[in-house]
Amino acid sequence: MRLLQSILANDSSWRDRSGDLIPAEAGLVLVFGLRVPLARPEALAALRARYPSAHLVLVSTAGNFADTEIEDAGLVCTALRFDRASSRCASVGFKPGDDLRKLCTLLAYRLAAPDLRHVLIFSDGGLVNGSVLSDTFNSVLPPDVTLSGGLAGDGTDFVSTLVGLDAPPEPGVIVAIGLYGDALRIGFGSAGGWTCFGPQRSVSAATGNILHTLDGRPALSLYKEYLGPAASGLPAAALRFPLHVTSPGQTNAVVRTILSIDEAAQSMTFAGDVPVGSTVRFMRATYEELISGAEDAARQAAQEASLVLCVSCVGRRIVLGPRTEDELEGVRATFGPGPVLTGFYSYGELAPSGQAQACQLHNQTMTITSIAEVDS
Repeated sequence: MRLLQSILANDSSWRDRSGDLIPAEAGLVLVFGLRVPLARPEALAALRARYPSAHLVLVSTAGNFADTEIEDAGLVCTALRFDRASSRCASVGFKPGDDLRKLCTLLAYRLAAPDLRHVLIFSDGGLVNGSVLSDTFNSVLPPDVTLSGGLAGDGTDFVSTLVGLDAPPEPGVIVAIGLYGDALRIGFGSAGGWTCFGPQRSVSAATGNILHTLDGRPALSLYKEYLGPAASGLPAAALRFPLHVTSPGQTNAVVRTILSIDEAAQSMTFAGDVPVGSTVRFMRATYEELISGAEDAARQAAQEASLVLCVSCVGRRIVLGPRTEDELEGVRATFGPGPVLTGFYSYGELAPSGQAQACQLHNQTMTITSIAEVDS
């Protein structure tokens, strides 16, 4: 695998950072950028001129990773070309009222092939339910095909998120990239660094991603009780106090971020489903714990890698503040100086967790996908 990481500035100038791939030979380019610069027509024109033969995957973010630096001004472009493996891209558009399961099933079938090894997903992060997306792909893909990726972001504006495949990025788009061949080696890591506090509770009433009651008590009032003085900062303060959720019949827990609260209904809306019967605990974290979580995710994914794709939650960036780059430096230290490191701050992370191979939607985590190409 050959790679080239470059920054496309707003004046359409280029700055190469690492790698030795000739741009015209690229087969796939991952383009991460904040919503406004990503949507500029001149950006797509500059990308197409530089990478004439490549599939262009454009994803809006809440911050872009260029190695261990957070790049917000320009677009971080990571071009690659496989020597022994191969890739194929497909996309669908989703709008409210569409059957998301049907669309995800169609997308998975478009990539089907005997030598499919992994699927990278980049999805709208505002309209698309990431839990439904991951569950559908898990049910359709063969058991030995893995899945990872992330949901697009929009900084801290939360206006709209954009994704595009060889076209101007738009809301509602889901892009899937199939990776094929026995030469591929894929590693995964997922960790948060959050610590549970308070007693374990049971979800007694919920509708999809809307939590109504815990142990029969209104969820919001109970949540405020445990937050104490910090509750005055809701809903923004919720990013500092996510929920630890273990679904019925599962052993691997996920972290769920609170997107909004409803004072009248005393309910909370999360970035992923919170099924009835789940056991939950409230969570909190220190700077050091979040950075240790990123390092733990890197250790899980560590292998001989050419590309390291990091997807971290926007909530982590908000909590870490000026120390955001520390978690990337921890990942770099684990993998060493060799691989190209890219990724973004997201509205949801997609990766296997723990010993399970099935992908899950995560919030408030650092997830890592490491990719290598070896002699088969």
